[in-house]
Amino acid sequence: MKYGSNAAACVTLRPRGVCLFLALGLLYGATAKADATPREVIEQTADAVLAVLQDSTLTGEQKRQRIEDIASTRFDFDTVAKLVLARNWRQLSPEQQTRFKEEFRKHLSLTYGRNVDQYNNERAEVTGERPEAGGDWTVKTRIVRPQGGEPIRVDYRLRKFGEQWKVIDVIIEGTSLVANFRSQFQEIVSREGPEKLIQLLQEKNARGEPLGQGAGSKS
Repeated sequence: MKYGSNAAACVTLRPRGVCLFLALGLLYGATAKADATPREVIEQTADAVLAVLQDSTLTGEQKRQRIEDIASTRFDFDTVAKLVLARNWRQLSPEQQTRFKEEFRKHLSLTYGRNVDQYNNERAEVTGERPEAGGDWTVKTRIVRPQGGEPIRVDYRLRKFGEQWKVIDVIIEGTSLVANFRSQFQEIVSREGPEKLIQLLQEKNARGEPLGQGAGSKS
């Protein structure tokens, strides 16, 4: 089955050069039905996001805001935050954990939301799916670009929460979004502590900048 991708079809996560396709479990205007399979979650997501991107009555900022607002219906950000920090999660106080989740979520939106105007009729195709250890599920897709070139492989890892499947990681050409951020954050936390990481995210978010390599030594 072929279906539409999002506007930022492929953007660069600068610190590691990772191409991130941002149809990340977002569904405009509705939530997925409780019994939707992982494959259906991704298919419904891409179709619905495409509808937002092709809506000529919306400005780029309105599209970004709507996608950001509905991301929470498709992603489990609590789990993503814990996976990103891994063992460092326990170093944060409950108050720091709350602040980190808020700033990390803003950071993802700022880093990728700016690419919403780059949509160029890319489309996504589901190419397969498989069960993972611990009950997770992976849905495999590829992003096909109208201008040609090799398709971009994007895998979505989902986990079931209650009756709903939600995205907890995105793997672009074999590189995990979670692992990429974990590598950056581990360096900062190890050197300067968790509070410094939160402060850096706050500073970068205020300036609308991505968190680049070496961010632990300067902002």
